[in-house]
Amino acid sequence: MTKIMDSLGEHIAKAVTYYWLTRKVQREKQKKRGVSDAGLRSAVTGGAQMDGFIDLFTNLIVDAGIDDRYVFRKKSIELPGFFRPTKEWDLLVIKNGHLLVAIEAKSQVGPSFGNNFNNRTEEAMGSALDLWTAFREGAFNGGIQPFLGYLFMLEDCEASNRPVRVK
Repeated sequence: MTKIMDSLGEHIAKAVTYYWLTRKVQREKQKKRGVSDAGLRSAVTGGAQMDGFIDLFTNLIVDAGIDDRYVFRKKSIELPGFFRPTKEWDLLVIKNGHLLVAIEAKSQVGPSFGNNFNNRTEEAMGSALDLWTAFREGAFNGGIQPFLGYLFMLEDCEASNRPVRVK
């Protein structure tokens, strides 16, 4: 079996393609049903856009030697928090009752980058702070520190590259 790392660029390209195709299909499904979310929300409210990346992470983890029975996604993905009771993650690796990996994947496309990027930044920091505080306070894992990952895919366009104005 070829290691995924040997062709990582190809796998990332497939995940990005999956993202855009999923958005398009979800937008078309809503249009066909005569339902329409405001603005570009029709392309994101169906979920699953980032599944190509979650598939890639899963394959990397399995390729590294972790049996796929320890990889959880779409079910059994809640972890205890400190500031909130629980938080759902996109991918967890749990072996022998210990959390090894927690990964979240988010994205943002235009047109409103300024405010939404701030919200995503706060969400990423808040999720990390919540998990690390719960870990530090002994809510899980018995002192074994897990890997925490957060993938953020930002659309590369003129609006996303424009500096944010500060008053």
